[in-house]
Amino acid sequence: MNEQITARHWLAAALPKAAPALATSTVLILARIWNANGAEHSLGNAVLMTALALGAAAAGACASIGSSGDGVLAGTAFAASGGLALAGVAGYADGLSLPLLLWALATAVAYGLAARYWRTDRRETTAYERRTTERREEHAHVERIETMRAHTQIEVAREASTYATALAEALTARATLPGFDPTALTKAGLPELPSAES
Repeated sequence: MNEQITARHWLAAALPKAAPALATSTVLILARIWNANGAEHSLGNAVLMTALALGAAAAGACASIGSSGDGVLAGTAFAASGGLALAGVAGYADGLSLPLLLWALATAVAYGLAARYWRTDRRETTAYERRTTERREEHAHVERIETMRAHTQIEVAREASTYATALAEALTARATLPGFDPTALTKAGLPELPSAES
């Protein structure tokens, strides 16, 4: 009920939304650096990147096969395959137009895939907050009922105590009246009253 209110820093809120663009931009920048250092039209480098991209794609396919397939691992492997393919083309190509076109395409695909996970995460977060609120309301209701019951029991006990005290005072006051004879009451057929000594 007394939760701390914490506001997320704007950078922490924006970083997950910028991650796909940062990832594809990093791959493009590194590939262009690699291009400037001799990867342009290098057949060995092209074969290496092709083999790595195909290996990552095969790993993703193997990770997704069967009922025990791991979707996260498969998605990571396919993303690595796409990144390696982008890096290979960007490192091998002459100009900047083809690498930029592939970068834009890869960024759009990355945002398309990430949006699906963001929606799922937002849906799960909303459902969790809803369940938490319902539980809090239910517990608060139970707490209010128990508080009312406790107050009622205290009032009943207080009234019983007041009644018992008043009865004891009345019995004591009656026993001290002049001419009060408890045996005469007993002889008359009234129930026996406790004696003043007890």
